[in-house]
Amino acid sequence: MIRNYLGKLSRDDPVHEYIRHQLNAQLGVSLPKTDYHVSQFAYSRNVYLYEGQNGAPKLVGKFFKSSDPDHARKLGESEFNNLIYLRSLGFSHPPHHVVKPYGFNPAIDNLLLTEYVTAESLSGIIDSAIRKGNHPRLFRKLSALGQFLANFHNRTAGEAAANFDESLDYMGRLLKSLIEKWGVQREACDEFFFLREAWRSRSCMWEDRAVLVHGDATPSNLLFGKGRGVVAIDLERMKWADRVFDLGRLCGELKHFFFQGTGNRFAAEPFIGHFLWEYCGHFPDRADAFRAITRRLPFYMGITLLRIARNSWIEPDYRWRLIEEARQVLRAQT
Repeated sequence: MIRNYLGKLSRDDPVHEYIRHQLNAQLGVSLPKTDYHVSQFAYSRNVYLYEGQNGAPKLVGKFFKSSDPDHARKLGESEFNNLIYLRSLGFSHPPHHVVKPYGFNPAIDNLLLTEYVTAESLSGIIDSAIRKGNHPRLFRKLSALGQFLANFHNRTAGEAAANFDESLDYMGRLLKSLIEKWGVQREACDEFFFLREAWRSRSCMWEDRAVLVHGDATPSNLLFGKGRGVVAIDLERMKWADRVFDLGRLCGELKHFFFQGTGNRFAAEPFIGHFLWEYCGHFPDRADAFRAITRRLPFYMGITLLRIARNSWIEPDYRWRLIEEARQVLRAQT
């Protein structure tokens, strides 16, 4: 993953004191004079790598900052607790695991410290497939990801039905954001509101049991090691939902990456189909699972495209192409 080196961490910095006096003792490390070099991860302005000398472990520091201090603290606490819980379920070692949390300190800008793992993000793997034609590797990693997510979802499945109302409300917030932030005319969104109600009336959207979903299963939050190794990070938004919430987010991201990179709105289809088929291979009846999931998938793919379209870094022309693509996807089966 791309990082920008920032220099040596001052010994007067509260992060240095926290690592020295609390984390090192927890890790069984006695290195009072160790210096730490700091790099910032390119994908996030609030995530840093702390590299100690003299054999000290590498640490990832994630700061939760917000105009609402209580909200920021709750996000940090949630991720810390979610990581602990998932590791207690067996996601604590390869090939499928989440990063190990070392500590959470609300007094230092809600700092969460976790282990550092040597891995490549799905973003980089997709980019290599687009730019260098490394399609076989992407297919292999999507197979591993299908197995990881099936394991993640099936191991946490509850008894209650998924609450589709939450996703419908989320779609409404996305549309409101596009109208208010980017000047999308309300008339242009009328069909989206109509499509939302059409999806609300579909019985299949209410039929599955809720599972724990990652909640932000984007290519930058899924890392890959050797073979079929998968590591999940950034789990502060983990929640109970339809399993297709995660699947649709990933499929929408795949469509976006290939659409933006090639100009072809269909370029991601072979990879989307492969990923879903591999995911469904971990159910007793693969074909039946595939039919059930693909009935619900267009809704979650569509709202993912709307979610991407509202980002400030999206070029205006491409934003409209994403919105139109979301419209086409959401029209499926309605």
